[in-house]
Amino acid sequence: MSMAFSTSKRLCCFALVLSFAAIRIVTAGDEDIISDFVVPTNITVDDSYFTLTNLRAVVGAPPPTTFKVSKASLAEFPALAGQSVSYAILQYPAGSINPPHTHPRSAELLFLLGGALEVGFIDTTNKLYTQVLQTGDLFVFPKGLVHYQFNSDANSSATAISAFGSVNAGTVSVPTTVFTTGIDDAILAKSFKTDVATVQRLKAGLAVKA
Repeated sequence: MSMAFSTSKRLCCFALVLSFAAIRIVTAGDEDIISDFVVPTNITVDDSYFTLTNLRAVVGAPPPTTFKVSKASLAEFPALAGQSVSYAILQYPAGSINPPHTHPRSAELLFLLGGALEVGFIDTTNKLYTQVLQTGDLFVFPKGLVHYQFNSDANSSATAISAFGSVNAGTVSVPTTVFTTGIDDAILAKSFKTDVATVQRLKAGLAVKA
């Protein structure tokens, strides 16, 4: 009886350890910190360390001619380290699109400051959710799911702000990742049930112009 109880107790403890490990994996994101904030080496902290001024150039500037993202992530703003938050200003000229993409490390909460946007995302059952946003609307794109934004207005621009629950949400562009990273043309042709010539035309259209 004692041996059976001991074995049962060990199995119970093992199950608990596995449960805690699973919880840690499920909730894994930006690393937790045990200090108020993180300071890079060789940096002296003062009030300006917690201020990013790069986005001043966006305010009042003429609208861009192509879709533009101005980021405030860890790369641009070191004070974000350990804070699990970042930010982006998205500018959509008339008729422009932010092509289908994903953010593998964070959901995205978009606030439309001006204009109108058609937005959408696709879940893991391949169901498409779309909405036409008006100025003042919020829309959430769930973490890791393919999504897009499109300014269908041929005459007016749109501007949005996006917040992320990571200092580095990451961006994986579907067209760029699929067609400009060296995947063999024959593999792509089979995958998309088309021919190599069509794949090559798509690649040429996505090639960076000199």
